[in-house]
Formats: sequence, structure tokens, C-alpha cells
Amino acid sequence: MVQPEEEEVWRVFVDGVSSLAGCGVGVVIISPPGERIKMALRIDSQVTNNEAEYEAVLAGIRAAREVGASQIILYPDSHLITQQIKGVYEAKDGRMLKYLQLIQAQA
Repeated sequence: MVQPEEEEVWRVFVDGVSSLAGCGVGVVIISPPGERIKMALRIDSQVTNNEAEYEAVLAGIRAAREVGASQIILYPDSHLITQQIKGVYEAKDGRMLKYLQLIQAQA
């Protein structure tokens, strides 16, 4: 009997930035064979740096799903956001909690 192969994993690297000049998101998706998809998005509203990081995570997850990825490993740039997603740190701010809930709903 042949065991079904494990689903191929896509890697998703994300980073968000907020400054006086504007806010944006960068996403790099790497397919299992190693093909790269790069995205840069501008955030129209002024957000904090942590909110920009969460926006990057959401954009990365959504973009990966759109190209057919069903299993991803996510690599956020922010230690804080990574630890909040893992449940190591608590998201205390109401806006951060809403972002975290959106991400958990995407999982």
C-alpha cells in the first residue's frame, strides 16, 4: 500500500512598515519547487508599525491561498506579532486582538 505524500508546503515571508511617508506591506511567497512571487502593497490609512505587520501577515495568507497554497509556513518579520500568533504573548490592545482574530480565522 502506498502512503499519500504530505501536502507540499509553501513559504510566505511578510513585512509591514509604517512611517510618516506612508505605510506598506511586502510579501514573498515561495512555492514548493522554489518559484517566487513578490508583492508590495500600500496601506491607504495611517496605521502603527504593529498594525502594518499584521496587515502584512493577512496579505501574505490571502495571497498564498489565491495562488493555490493549502499549507503554508508563515515567516513574519516582527517578533511581537510572531509571538502573539503563537499564543506566547497576549494581544492586549483591542485593535491588535482584532487582527489576531482575523489571522486565526484564516488558519
